[in-house]
Amino acid sequence: MKNNSKLIDNTLKSMDIESLNAMQLATLDANEKGNDIILLSPTGSGKTLAYLLPILLNLNPEIQKVQALIIAPSRELAQQIEQVWRSMSTGYKVNTCFGGRPSNKEKRDLEVPPALLIGTPGRLQDHVERENFATDAIRLIVLDEFDKSLEMGFSEQMEAILSRVPTIEKRILTSATDAVTVPEFTGIKNPIKLDYSEKNNALKGLESFSVKASSNDKMAALFDLLCYLGNDSTLIFCNQREVVEKVSAYLTTRKLANEFFHGKLEQPDRERALSKFRNGSCTAFISTDLASRGLDIPEIKNIIHFDVPVRIDEYIHRNGRTARMNAEGKSFVLLAAEENLPDFILPVPLAFSLPKLVSAPPKPEWSTLYIGKGKKDKISKMDIVGFMFKKGQLAKDELGMVEVKEYYSFVAVKTKKVKDVLQLVENEKIKNMKTKIDLAK
Repeated sequence: MKNNSKLIDNTLKSMDIESLNAMQLATLDANEKGNDIILLSPTGSGKTLAYLLPILLNLNPEIQKVQALIIAPSRELAQQIEQVWRSMSTGYKVNTCFGGRPSNKEKRDLEVPPALLIGTPGRLQDHVERENFATDAIRLIVLDEFDKSLEMGFSEQMEAILSRVPTIEKRILTSATDAVTVPEFTGIKNPIKLDYSEKNNALKGLESFSVKASSNDKMAALFDLLCYLGNDSTLIFCNQREVVEKVSAYLTTRKLANEFFHGKLEQPDRERALSKFRNGSCTAFISTDLASRGLDIPEIKNIIHFDVPVRIDEYIHRNGRTARMNAEGKSFVLLAAEENLPDFILPVPLAFSLPKLVSAPPKPEWSTLYIGKGKKDKISKMDIVGFMFKKGQLAKDELGMVEVKEYYSFVAVKTKKVKDVLQLVENEKIKNMKTKIDLAK
């Protein structure tokens, strides 16, 4: 246990974290007891680190095979888990596998097996069935956001993966709610259940409202509400992909900067949309329930339910994107003239009346530049920061968030400086490499 304590202390130091929260400590304690673990916890609570620490403590540096497997329902969640693992500076190799990119490259990466492999159900099943990595050393498996995986129809894929990994000694299942029946194929028996779900941790800083549109067409009411909210970050939920795109198109015609997100978007489009929302290039983000969990989108001020959620858990998960970590936030349920609140939305949100005249919000002060080089080109965040300061002649407060992806990067620049920067860097090279630099569309 002494060595474990030292390992944990070193990890927290690498992550610049002073101490573990109650949930993370409880998960470590449950891990010591040897049982399977069911962890009920919402997004943004630190659950990823809670289960990554037991993984770290269970790895053997002398085994050069995959020893732990994490199954996540979305590409974005898989990537975020990888980022947390890398920030832990463990010294153990990690790989991610997910759809939307070539599987052959992943297969080549797996030729030198990682200690930890993270992936989405479909892509992991493909690699397992093609025997692209050995499974005989896997002792620990995590089913992250298992309820979401079931909801998205990944039962068969998960069952197929687990059926080919007979050596599992510990299973950790995470879920946002306790409403899910754990299927027999998980192999979970006599688990320790740790309940840190939202029903036991009410969002104290959340104010809930309902907004009644004057007609059955809610588009104009949505625009007026967004104008009222100004430039505060706002996440707008719709029940279907087609509605997401329809809402985005309408807001675009009204010249309100927005991005949209759903599961059928190509990976580059998903990453671009998320980057622009994260860095403030747009303040309105329209999505299906895919954005209700598993996405790294901090400091969201407002949630708008453009479509009324079908179930109580959807309502809870959506609202859970705001009022986190003692912050304050607002939730608005947008109702058509002849639409009523479902009975499960309790307490009943306060009726909210929009002002008669609301001016359009100002244009975002940030814009996003696309750079056609990324991690595979050995480009780092500091390379881009230095380039923008030196060649783009930006001041410190004119450069915002920099995100380096595998094949490209996104950089937030003050909107008023974009034209000048693009002219200054037009023929310049980053690390002696010529590349495309343009406004991210």
